[in-house]
Parts: sequence; C-alpha cells; structure tokens
Amino acid sequence: MSKPEQWKDPAKKLFPHQVGFTAPPMDFDAAPSDFLRMCPPSVGVHGRLLHAPGYSHQLSDRAGLFHLLEETVHCLSNSAADVIGQVGTNWVHAAGTDASDIRRFTAEMSDKYETPFHMAGLTLVEACEANGYERVALNAVYFWPDWRDGVVRFLRSAGIDVVWAGNFVDQGRYATQDEVNDCIWIFPGDLALRSTEYTLAQAPDVDAVLVNGMSNYRGYDGLPQRFVSLAADIEEQLGVPVISSDISLHWRIFRTLGVSPLGHQGSLLSSLQLATEPNGRRER
Repeated sequence: MSKPEQWKDPAKKLFPHQVGFTAPPMDFDAAPSDFLRMCPPSVGVHGRLLHAPGYSHQLSDRAGLFHLLEETVHCLSNSAADVIGQVGTNWVHAAGTDASDIRRFTAEMSDKYETPFHMAGLTLVEACEANGYERVALNAVYFWPDWRDGVVRFLRSAGIDVVWAGNFVDQGRYATQDEVNDCIWIFPGDLALRSTEYTLAQAPDVDAVLVNGMSNYRGYDGLPQRFVSLAADIEEQLGVPVISSDISLHWRIFRTLGVSPLGHQGSLLSSLQLATEPNGRRER
C-alpha cells in the first residue's frame, strides 16, 4: 500500500500542500470551498464523494460504509494528497464506536496509506484536548435525536463533560424533526447565533460551546454560510469559544500541514495565525 514514489518529489506535485476531503453521499459539500477560501496559494484542495446508492442518512448507513472511507483515503493518497479530512460528525459514533476506537482507526488508515487522515467528530475531541476544554455544551442544530445522543456519548467517551445538549427541536426552533429535515441543512441567517446563545444559556458555566454537523445559514446576500464563517462574530457577542465540526476539522488539517489560515477567524483557527510568514506557512 506504499504511496507512489513520485509524490515524494515536490516538483511533481501541483501544490506544495495538497488536501483531500471526503464528502457524505448525496450532498454537494461546502467543506473544500470553505477551506480553500482561507488558504494561501500554496494549498490545493480536492474532494471525493462516497458512492452509496440507496443511502438515506441513517446511522446504520454510515456504520456499514467504513470501507468507502478507506477507499477514499487510498484514492486520495495515490493522487498525492498530503492530508485527508472526513466530513460529517456522525461517522465516528455510528457503529457504536468511541473515541479510542476512532483514534485507532484513523491511525491505522494514516499509517497504511502514508497520509494523515482526520475524522470530523474526533477533531472536536482533539480541539477540546488541545485547549483544555473540559466542560462543554453541545448545540446539536439539525441533528436527529439518535445523531445528537451519539455525539454526546462519543464526547463523553473521551472524558469531556457535556453539560447540556439540544437540537433545534429541543430548543423550540422547530416543532418537529420533519420540519428541520425539510430545510435540507440550510436555515435562517440568525439561527446560528440564536441557537448558540440558547445553548449557552442552558449551561453558562462551560469552557466552550460545541456544534456538531455542517449546518448552513443564509447571509444578507442569500448565500448559505457555515459556522466556520460565522464563529468570530458569534464569539464576540457571546464571549465563549465556539467550536463546530467544520472549524475543528479545518484546524486539524492546517496543523498537520504546518500552514496557517488567512483572514478573520474564530478563536480556534486564529490560534494558528500567530507568528506566520507572508505565504501563510507557520514559523517553527
């Protein structure tokens, strides 16, 4: 399973730093676009959909498709990716796995295909560990109840104290989960702030508010934005770190590359912006 020898020669690569993203089946995913917007020109991004006919967004679907994650890591590694990020929080707990199981799985994939592999759900844990966040509240946004509960269980398996967790129905934003599902992951622009504000009010004495999933919120121009684009302003208004799955996944990838994000970012990503060189490469 050795990575092709040619990719060890930097002159053969299109970009000095090459990032691959998996994407959930049946979704045009924004992660590659969001990530690239904050990258210096030295970074290139590639995405690869998982092909799963009949996929219906059930946890059982994900639990049975880990072989597709491995296939994607293999393909992106063969194509000279320097690091690979898996989009979608639920994959880490879908099969009843805990943090130690997923640490082992990602380490095995990284070693087997000679390319670091990061899963979004685990990066939430890693961000908390790196910053000493022990007590958190979880804004479960659009997640179905079993998705929400699985994330809570996974976080607690890593020793993180989840003080409160609630989705949009729990928060009274929508009457039923079906109404949430009908939004197809895109919600009113102010709901990102309001749902996080509500979450913090239920557990004001926490180190951070975590946000699972990859929800989108329409901005003033009508274009959907994810928490990675909104966190800096939300943190300023609420005075607490806000760590969503997209933020923590991007943060973990940047750390692996040794590259810093550009632009105005929330607390987690901006922590990588100290002492940077003009090309976005972090000084060592």
